[in-house]
Amino acid sequence: MKAVSTAVAGLAAVGLSLSACSTGGSGARDEGPARSEPVMSAAPSASPSVSVPSEKVDAVRLVKNDPKVSPAVKRDLKPCAGKTYPIDVSYGDLTGGSAADVVVNVLTCADAVGIGSYVYRAEGGGYKNVFTAEEPASVYAEIDRGDLVVTKQLYEKGDSVAYPSGEEVITYRWSAHHFTEADRTRSDFSDAVGGETPAPEAE
Repeated sequence: MKAVSTAVAGLAAVGLSLSACSTGGSGARDEGPARSEPVMSAAPSASPSVSVPSEKVDAVRLVKNDPKVSPAVKRDLKPCAGKTYPIDVSYGDLTGGSAADVVVNVLTCADAVGIGSYVYRAEGGGYKNVFTAEEPASVYAEIDRGDLVVTKQLYEKGDSVAYPSGEEVITYRWSAHHFTEADRTRSDFSDAVGGETPAPEAE
């Protein structure tokens, strides 16, 4: 009996180890729009209620064949180095469909600034664009507990890409076959950030 108990305990430990190894990442990143290096991310972030694609969606083809994407974004969507495109991809449940929705962010190669964010919903054996946000400055979309959260950097004349004047965070929820705005917050950043610190006055 003792040998049987030991064998069962060993099998349970192996099962726990395999379960831990099969756990995936979240897919969406928390750092905000700015990135030091543009890389392609396709880790699934879907809830168990949706079916994550067994193979990565060809996000580059989705964007290039999408009539809702501006010609400027399509023109800028080129490999940065080798065959690596400046694009982020995440999967999750945003629209309540049976398959995972796909969130695509197109970035610039030079400074990884987001220039376009798109949400694709699985329909009829393909994907349909159900959300588009394009900004000349910076925009980045991600999935947050079933909501679509879009972050926009706000720039004033003279601002560098690294130091915007502010930021808007907009939350969207799926309702009646489209996204509606649920919340919006704005932050104005200090002018001292990124600027020169004034020299102390002599006493």
